[in-house]
Amino acid sequence: METLKENQETSPRETDILDARLQRRAFLQYAGAGAAAMALVAAGCKKDRSPDMSFGVTLDFKDDLGVLNYAYALEQLEAAFYIKVASAPPAAFTQAQKNYFQDVQFHEIAHREFFKKKLSTASIGSLEVDFSSIDFTSATSVLAAAKTFEDLGVAAYNGAGVRLKEDANLVVAGQIVSVEARHAAWVRDQISNGSFADLSSLTALGANVAGGLDAALTPDKVLGAASKYIKTRINVINL
Repeated sequence: METLKENQETSPRETDILDARLQRRAFLQYAGAGAAAMALVAAGCKKDRSPDMSFGVTLDFKDDLGVLNYAYALEQLEAAFYIKVASAPPAAFTQAQKNYFQDVQFHEIAHREFFKKKLSTASIGSLEVDFSSIDFTSATSVLAAAKTFEDLGVAAYNGAGVRLKEDANLVVAGQIVSVEARHAAWVRDQISNGSFADLSSLTALGANVAGGLDAALTPDKVLGAASKYIKTRINVINL
């Protein structure tokens, strides 16, 4: 797997995106509702291996804090993406699509800020994103990226829920994944009308068509798929 650079200083524009704070309307509505490449070191799968964690951040899945930091990482990614699109939507977007991205940025900021506050000093800190593969002037490219983020978000929460030990954390995860599923359905319908409930296209992400069950992936698979969008090195242990 390719060795990556240590976290670099973000530009003022990227800092603005990552540090954007929840606006009053979005906070009142959603705050209570309480994903170069990333190097993934799944050393926790085999205890006889010791990962190189000399730089980057570490997700330790030995307890709920590791799972919450995992969710925090994914919500940082989604929030940064939606803020960027909402600030300068593609010219081909309809008004409904512009409105959607305006609203969803507040959902994702609320999720991000919830985890940041809950984790407090135990949080992994801010990640550096890499959206160079997305053409933000193209409606097709933006919708495709949104689909990727939302499908991964749903699969991530569904796959990680079993690792949560505290009931309160499991309840919040359920509240958030249901919102992410709404996003995923809407975006899919924008790309292909009527496809919002199609589970057959999600089998690669762990969906069970016969059982009517949505996507579910283990953290290592989710992080591997999201790696192209995150520059910060992420080490994983006790997975």
